[in-house]
Amino acid sequence: MNVIGQPERATQNRVIALFRDELGYRYLGDWTDRHRNSNIEEGLLSAWLTNSGYTKPQIESALYKLRTEATNHNRNLYGNNKAVYDLLRYGVPVKTEAGKVTETVNLINWGEPDQNDFAIAEEVTVKGGQERRPDLVLYVNGIAIGVLELKRSRGSIGDGIRQNLSNQQPEFNASFFSTIQFVFAGNDSEGLQYGSIGTEEKYFLKWKEDEEDNSRFKLDKYLLKICRKDRLIELMRDFVVFDGGWKKLPRVHQYFGIKAAQQHVREKKGGIIWHTQGSGKSIVMVLLAKWILENHPNARVAIVTDRDELDKQIERVFSETGETIKRTSSGRDLMAQLGQATPRLLCSLVHKFGRRGVDDFDAFIKTLEAQPSKTVGEVFVFVDECHRTQSGKLHRVMKAMMPNAVFIGFTGTPLLKKDKQTSLETFGGYIHTYKFSEAVEDEVVLDLVYEARDIDQRLGSEEKIDAWFDIKTKGLNDWQREELKTKWGTMQTVLSSRSRMDRVVSDIIFDFSFRPRLSDGRGNAILVASSIFEACRYFALLQKTEFKGRCAVVTSYNPQTRDVTLEETGANTETDKQFIYNTYIELLKNVEASPGMTKTETYEETVKKQFIKEPAAMKLLVVVDKLLTGFDAPPCSYLYIDKSMQDHGLFQAICRTNRLDGDDKLFGHIVDYKDLFKKVEKAISVYTSELDHSAGGADPEVLMQDRVAKGRERLDEALEALALLCEPVEPPKGELEHIHYFCGNTEIPADLQEREPQRSALYKATANLVRSYANIASDLESAGYSVTDIADIRRRLNDYLSIRDIVRNAASETLDLKPYEADMRHLIDTYIEASEPRKISPFDGMSLLDLIVKTGIAEAINHQLSGLKGNQEAIAETIENNVRSKIIKESLNDPAYYEKMSALLDEIIKARKDKALKYEDYLQQIAALAKRVEVGQADEMPEKLNTPGKRALYNNLGHDEALALKIDETVRKARPDGWRGVQAREQTIRAALYGVLQDTTKVEHIFLIIKAQTEY
Repeated sequence: MNVIGQPERATQNRVIALFRDELGYRYLGDWTDRHRNSNIEEGLLSAWLTNSGYTKPQIESALYKLRTEATNHNRNLYGNNKAVYDLLRYGVPVKTEAGKVTETVNLINWGEPDQNDFAIAEEVTVKGGQERRPDLVLYVNGIAIGVLELKRSRGSIGDGIRQNLSNQQPEFNASFFSTIQFVFAGNDSEGLQYGSIGTEEKYFLKWKEDEEDNSRFKLDKYLLKICRKDRLIELMRDFVVFDGGWKKLPRVHQYFGIKAAQQHVREKKGGIIWHTQGSGKSIVMVLLAKWILENHPNARVAIVTDRDELDKQIERVFSETGETIKRTSSGRDLMAQLGQATPRLLCSLVHKFGRRGVDDFDAFIKTLEAQPSKTVGEVFVFVDECHRTQSGKLHRVMKAMMPNAVFIGFTGTPLLKKDKQTSLETFGGYIHTYKFSEAVEDEVVLDLVYEARDIDQRLGSEEKIDAWFDIKTKGLNDWQREELKTKWGTMQTVLSSRSRMDRVVSDIIFDFSFRPRLSDGRGNAILVASSIFEACRYFALLQKTEFKGRCAVVTSYNPQTRDVTLEETGANTETDKQFIYNTYIELLKNVEASPGMTKTETYEETVKKQFIKEPAAMKLLVVVDKLLTGFDAPPCSYLYIDKSMQDHGLFQAICRTNRLDGDDKLFGHIVDYKDLFKKVEKAISVYTSELDHSAGGADPEVLMQDRVAKGRERLDEALEALALLCEPVEPPKGELEHIHYFCGNTEIPADLQEREPQRSALYKATANLVRSYANIASDLESAGYSVTDIADIRRRLNDYLSIRDIVRNAASETLDLKPYEADMRHLIDTYIEASEPRKISPFDGMSLLDLIVKTGIAEAINHQLSGLKGNQEAIAETIENNVRSKIIKESLNDPAYYEKMSALLDEIIKARKDKALKYEDYLQQIAALAKRVEVGQADEMPEKLNTPGKRALYNNLGHDEALALKIDETVRKARPDGWRGVQAREQTIRAALYGVLQDTTKVEHIFLIIKAQTEY
């Protein structure tokens, strides 16, 4: 019989059976009590290498090099993992005798996956740091290459991810992960997620394949897909990237896109890879280029783009992944390089293929076709952002110069019908597509919300202006007046534009004062101006606001004195060119040019980094064209468009905002001052009628949601989610009932741990409700809510916030530890209590025990437990649990002292429940105990025991002051640097302790106390 909410153990048994019976892995057993578990099981690896025909000296040398790279203490986990991967991927070079040639010992048989030894072990106890026990470890030839943390179906898969992440910390088991390629977490309700070492929780991935198959748990389904022997080997061999400090595995669309491209390469066929903006197109290029160069010895890969910034980006991406790429200086240079055998990997700008002074282009092409350039090897040309140049003449030049090359186009934007024919002629059909709607559904990028804003451009009094014009033009003939009128028409636009720009700036400042992410400094924005002049004008206006020092202008302009040589009119006014030049001169006056860069380039690189890394310090970038393609800035949340744009350029620009960046970023926001989009019912479709639908699969439309309509939908969903979450709470659903449902019996730590998923869901859902409310708080009526509805929403919002605070206090989780809680205080203060401004208490952020110590029990209850006033039992349980939680957390620091505190707490609780204490007396006793627990030491201590470590030793060595001081001195002399988690260094301390204590049991007991003390 199936059991609802079955325990983790049942899931683990089923998964082990799946690996053993369906995937063909050997089951190694339960390794809970097995000694010396390792990520390199030398016995298993030696046996496999022996069977593969290697000699004993070769095997010993290979094992030594593998161990050395895996345990290098001079590198971090990323460095060790990369070094180990290189040995796995390319083999271990060994030289068993002087004078003999170096041979390669291959640790994995890449060509014949089934010839490897696949195995699985459970409950693998890992020591070295603090002991941990991964649920399942996958081994290939005795080398640990995967860990899998399983959680029960009622728990959160996020708990498994976070457990894996904490296991990788130096104080736990970082060294075990030096060989790990795959980090899995899963449960029966949410399925499977995967990452690699160092992958942050928000970047863990989901596989997606054969979606129509719904015959079993998604956890089982996708373990079978990913961990199939041949695919696991293939993923390790061809789909791992070390990219500038981050190890990356492919998303499912990248995997299948590359697989499709590999087949085209085998057949020497070109085509187009259409993967939407933000879905990792650059990584696809890297992985495909590496595969081509490795599997086709005569292959050359040339990557061509149409923008200098993208050319630099591609060079950087390849360099950071360890691939050497030659950046050519011109089309002629590229062809010269391709005429030689090396280099094999190159990049160039497409416009460098142009030829000035060509009058008859067709004749020029025929000449090139008759005398094509000489190229060595099989040439594969990758054309990045191919939509921008594929219909141009430059592609014809490239094709004429390299008639035998295979052209593969990459694009992130929907192609238009008018491009289709040229696309087919230049590249061939579609190799693989991954469209915007698919990426949003897979949570690879965020959805977009749209808002049109109308700024009135009319001048104040046209009559007065006309009268002024007549006065100023007296004495001019009709021809002169007509010429001046034409000029004045332009002038009117400029003057009205200035007034309008003031209003746009005010509009943006208003958004930054209250919009989520903009107001709390976690997000920032880009303003797109229609020209360099307007960009500089916007920048000048912003410098007169609170944005001074927190905004920047990034355009293609680089000031040169020749720009203004002929601009001076003597009228004591600035021409447009002078204004631009002077703006940049002022901007750059304190900038020191970096080596190999101009002052402008240095300035731009600085502000771009700041925009990405420090959104609170760089709030707004004013741009024209630059940064609207190939610029990935996760904090960017809003795009303000004040420029006429269309087609590909428009789509690429709006996609600057939809990169993932934490749970509080729900959408990419587009604010349109130019009425670029036409509303179609409730959605906004981008140039739909012109799109090419021939690729098949998902529709290519890019739908953006109306901000207000989408805001209402999210708010309604958030309220419903919390109602369902709190539905099981027992009637009458008061404070105590909520505490019991979300915390259980607060005297039993196991109850709190068991109900952690419910609390986590409550905290997350409440944060989501506040954000959803904040997104639409100023538009509730226009969203269709009645006055009664609005009052009810605010009441429910406050009720849920109270429940959250009550539960969090009861569970002693008073700090905002969850990643989705980072900006809760700001949002609550801004939106929920905006009508009742309050002074922030100096005690905000203190724990309940801190408050009891500093202000007394009454003030602590009034401040932190005010929502429980009148409910004495709920107050008592909350205080008791906070005390208990502190005792448990600190017990390892000083077991003897906190064991005594625990006994006193039990006595007080028993007296309360037996009604042996009046409530006032109870509060006095629990307050006194709380102070002792928080202070962490007895009232009277010998004067020389002046640190927590010395006092802990004293309490646990029978109150022997001399011995405590002797141990303290011994440890301080013996401890090596960075000893925690390094077994050999920990043994040094144990040996020193034994020299004093002469008792191994006492040594182990005292060692654990010392390890818990930060002062050692």
